[in-house]
Amino acid sequence: MSTAAKKRIRRPRGLVTHLLLATAVLLSVFPFYWTIVMATNTTRDIYHSPPKMTFGSHLLENIRHVLNTVDFFGSMFNTVLVAIGTTLLVLLVDSLAAFAFAKFDFPGRKWLFGLLIGFFMLPLQLAIIPQYLIMVDFGWVGSLKALVPPALANAFGIFWLRQYISAGLPDELLDAARMDGCGFLRQYWHVAIPTMRPALSFLGIFAFVGAWNDYIWPLIVLNNPDKLTLQVALAQLNIGHGTDYSMVMAAVLMASAPLVLVFALFARGFIAGATEGAVRG
Repeated sequence: MSTAAKKRIRRPRGLVTHLLLATAVLLSVFPFYWTIVMATNTTRDIYHSPPKMTFGSHLLENIRHVLNTVDFFGSMFNTVLVAIGTTLLVLLVDSLAAFAFAKFDFPGRKWLFGLLIGFFMLPLQLAIIPQYLIMVDFGWVGSLKALVPPALANAFGIFWLRQYISAGLPDELLDAARMDGCGFLRQYWHVAIPTMRPALSFLGIFAFVGAWNDYIWPLIVLNNPDKLTLQVALAQLNIGHGTDYSMVMAAVLMASAPLVLVFALFARGFIAGATEGAVRG
């Protein structure tokens, strides 16, 4: 078959591929576009048939209603504290555990890793009651401190980093570090951490978004109105049949802005970590 004939066959395939990709992008972007449309209009416009698909002029009014209804900035501050603290501790604990599982031979390593995978497959809801009882024993119920410990030993994070280190960190490099007198912590900090940076960027965004969007556990363990996280505070805007959906969508838009900023700042590391993990896996 000639080169020209091959090109004629490839063109329709390429066109179909681009059309499918463009359709997927539009379907992914549409919920965000619709959120902005609802946030800038009134609830009456949302209920209008056919629905209004263009931006309105009521965004500032809806934001003002949000700020007058809930302590938005106070709950956002609480959420930022919890999300940043959780993310940093998840990166520390998970990377240490993953480094030990990947590069050190100790008694029971395979059994412990198998147990970790077993916990990874269990639904998180099964741990709510034991976690709550532990927080009661610690006296942390109603405190933001109760939101951090349940997320630290993240089974997905340990598994992800362990696979990454196993494939990306040569044993010879660690042997050289040991010959230079490096102990476990120096090997971890000076050898493993530089290797894991793309994977840590991925896991950091994953942990931050998970802590930011967490709703069930804060709803259960926080009983102090001054210590609510953003998701719990925004749930108070939903009052049944009298819900002002334009106000709710404005609050959702405001709550999503920090996540967009975090992803924009760390997107390169996030994408690099995801693609390298896919190639290495």
